[in-house]
Amino acid sequence: MKTVNCMSFDDILKEKTEQIEAVLKTFLPKEEGFQKTVVEAMNYSVLSGGKRLRPMLMAETFSMFGGHEEPIEPFMAALEMIHSYSLVHDDLPAMDNDEFRRGRKTTHVVYGEGMAVLAGDGLLNYAYETASLAFEKAGTLEEYQRIAQALCILGKKSGIYGMVGGQCADIEAEEKQEDVTEEMILFIHEHKTAALIQCAMMIGAILAGADREQVAAIEKCALSIGIAFQIQDDILDITGNQEVLGKPIGSDEKNNKITYVTIHGVEKSAKTVADLSREAIRILTSFPKRNLFLEKLVEQLIYREK
Repeated sequence: MKTVNCMSFDDILKEKTEQIEAVLKTFLPKEEGFQKTVVEAMNYSVLSGGKRLRPMLMAETFSMFGGHEEPIEPFMAALEMIHSYSLVHDDLPAMDNDEFRRGRKTTHVVYGEGMAVLAGDGLLNYAYETASLAFEKAGTLEEYQRIAQALCILGKKSGIYGMVGGQCADIEAEEKQEDVTEEMILFIHEHKTAALIQCAMMIGAILAGADREQVAAIEKCALSIGIAFQIQDDILDITGNQEVLGKPIGSDEKNNKITYVTIHGVEKSAKTVADLSREAIRILTSFPKRNLFLEKLVEQLIYREK
């Protein structure tokens, strides 16, 4: 059996992704009863592949701050459920109207629009049922307090002051494109995309016992990662390959959507991505214990081609 030291980054990434897949499957609801169809649609959405970026960032941040117990797993699964629900709703005809996601037909295409809405609702609610299971693993008052704090972060970063707020601004930006400014675009990136990355890394830090200053630094780091990630996504929508991406390119242009790249062009946008990447890595390397895999993961995610 090969050791971690002999493994390449891609090998380690694959192994960790498989471990996360196994964690997710242990928390998914059973496909049975009169609600079986919506559960099938929920599980179809969660198990449609993907990089598992958010639970991986959570687990690696948890490890960087010395975490070594199990309460992280319910939160890893919960956040991926929330991310999956957001994609199900994002793909709906009323939103981005996409028929493919990660190389597969989107949930509303397979199960119908009504069931897709319910699947998204079901995943959002089931995420909190899942995260609350972490309390069963708490053994001290301090651990209970950390889990409660993590639940607050999960709610805020995925709600109206986080992802949902970003979605709201995004819809209004599409409806009133003449009023779209760079400030609004950055607000959308910060809330629609970066908020869940902040959520992942902050929860990892909190559950591992990081102090307030360290959690604040992680929040700032994740903001840079999230904005860079989204700008890179917008660049790929112009320069990417549909077969590599697993989804149609040119959707922003098709929907007449104004993005950071629309305003600044590909070259300047790529420079912004590089600047944000350097800032994120600078913060990660400032902590007493470094996580070299996490640092490489951030670079790979920001400069990805799919």
